[in-house]
Amino acid sequence: MTLEPGFDTRDEPEPLRLLMSASARAHLGDRVREACGDRAFDVLTLEHAVRAQRTDFDVAFISRDVTGTSTKHRIEPALQAVYDLLLASQQLRWVHIHSAGADRPAFVTLHQRGVRVTTSSGANARVVAATALAGLLALNRRFPMLWAQQLQRQWVPLLGAGRLPRDLPGQTATILGWGPIAQELARLLQALGLHVTAVRMQAAAPADGVRMCTYADLIAVLPRTDWLILACPLTDLTRGLVDASVLAALPAGAHLINVARGEVICECDLVNALRSGHLGGAFLDVFSREPLPAESDLWAMPNVIVTPHGAGHSDGNEARVADLFMANLSQWVTGQPLHNALTG
Repeated sequence: MTLEPGFDTRDEPEPLRLLMSASARAHLGDRVREACGDRAFDVLTLEHAVRAQRTDFDVAFISRDVTGTSTKHRIEPALQAVYDLLLASQQLRWVHIHSAGADRPAFVTLHQRGVRVTTSSGANARVVAATALAGLLALNRRFPMLWAQQLQRQWVPLLGAGRLPRDLPGQTATILGWGPIAQELARLLQALGLHVTAVRMQAAAPADGVRMCTYADLIAVLPRTDWLILACPLTDLTRGLVDASVLAALPAGAHLINVARGEVICECDLVNALRSGHLGGAFLDVFSREPLPAESDLWAMPNVIVTPHGAGHSDGNEARVADLFMANLSQWVTGQPLHNALTG
């Protein structure tokens, strides 16, 4: 079978077949050649592969331009065609994805089938952490209330009961997760004078002033938590973890920030806690169903900031993701362990 022309034409019997978008190939051609070294390779574009129903590739790079505007729950036809192609390839041995999470069903299936799946965890950690911090500051400084008053052309000073913002220094933030996003966010929060507790899978000693505890300790630390921040992966343990009992354990007026996955929260319980006033407010970038349905109560709640799963979007992400893929490609060619590989 004749391969689509790639970047390397050395005559070797079994070239490494790489699958990526035409845009990625145009930008990464020289770097692919460098990463492959003496290994013969060829590059097949996703666009051509989908049209020709080609499944004879070993490695696939799923960049952001491939995912486009699809969500996990609403997959555009072009992306579904790519997923179908990946699932149909019995030769596929490794796929690298642009996101930090790999909980989309296609990648779960591939991983269960024995295909190596690596993520771009860490590529947008500083961006997501900055977004979570922006949500925290906006809620603390009463921006949702001020924005509503701006629309009504009302000048109402931040004075009086229920309006005066609390000082951030001395408050406590509890972060679920301890990956790159959580670690960067902890540093930013400490710089503002907050105490930080991290909830992680395994017990550990305090690190750089951050108190460590496990998920088994979560209920015990919540009564002292002013800001519950979700930055954890979606797993069997975290799915539906933040329910009515967790929210009730928070002190009255506490706030919630979710830059993890929407399925970590029981949304009906969240709506009830916000509506009752027990929860002071929430910044939500992810939801159990995306796009967030127009009929969701969350849209119109005055103490909620809704953003369209964009916490990690930034114009520098593409280059950082490419760097991670190239580093892993060099590892793959030389038989070394891959970074950010799924386990289990």
